[in-house]
Amino acid sequence: MRILLQFPEGLKQKGLELAKKYEEEGHQVFLSASPCYGACDLAIEEAKLIKADKIVHFGHNKFVKTNVPIPIDYVPYYIDIEIRSLKKVLPYIKKFKNIGLVTTVQHVHQFEDMKAFFEKNGKTVFAAKSERATEIGQVLGCDAGALMKVKNNVDAIIFVGSGMFHPLALDVEKPVFGFNPNDKTVKELNAEIEKVKKRRKGAIAKALTCKKFGILVSTKIGQFNITQAEWAKKELEKRGFESFILIANEFDPMAINNYMEFECFVNTACPRIADDQEKFGKPVLNIEMLRQLFEIIDANR
Repeated sequence: MRILLQFPEGLKQKGLELAKKYEEEGHQVFLSASPCYGACDLAIEEAKLIKADKIVHFGHNKFVKTNVPIPIDYVPYYIDIEIRSLKKVLPYIKKFKNIGLVTTVQHVHQFEDMKAFFEKNGKTVFAAKSERATEIGQVLGCDAGALMKVKNNVDAIIFVGSGMFHPLALDVEKPVFGFNPNDKTVKELNAEIEKVKKRRKGAIAKALTCKKFGILVSTKIGQFNITQAEWAKKELEKRGFESFILIANEFDPMAINNYMEFECFVNTACPRIADDQEKFGKPVLNIEMLRQLFEIIDANR
């Protein structure tokens, strides 16, 4: 079989090892060298050009649920954590009875063990499954629905995982504690989350002075949303603003800013693009932020 292997950046170091494994099984193997930003980012065009029979996408579980023009094998990459090391979280949540528990795809296979640990230590654990994620308790950078569905039942939130990409999606007015299983440290994350919220509010405030909007549409199969883009264009123009739709597979701020007349961008792709305000040097609004902008404009007319 002719297959294309695709890896997120953190797993490309495993690429050669896995390519050899598939070759030994008799497959003709190609490696995607394109950046990969998540389960939404599938190497469809590369696969088409080499006439691959399928893509093997490592590091994530199934995300794209629409029809895909080529078969996709999602192969999660699981990393075990030492469950007893979660005891380091307990002093931080001493006064909280009800907790929301979330983690990433790398650790979600141990979610029930994590949940059982906290329950044995007197906590009531709430968890749910979001619309885009596959597993209960799994949070994505673009979808914290696993938490949002239970937020009214909890006093605090525990995120198990490394880095800030995923917990910054946890927009809740509750204490959020992050446990990093790599170095076994605990950190309160609310200050970082609040910074993101303030940046987004600042972008909306700046957008109030803008007249020309560029609407970003990604061709990535898990991010493509022309319907939202056309809605945004119609609503902007209804309010007297000038707008055009920009289409790309990847949005490089330097390339986009060569369209110098645009004063603000509306993002319909990965919602985390809006957190890169500094790179763009101009306001970047997700659709929900654009709705808030319209509410302010309409209220003042």
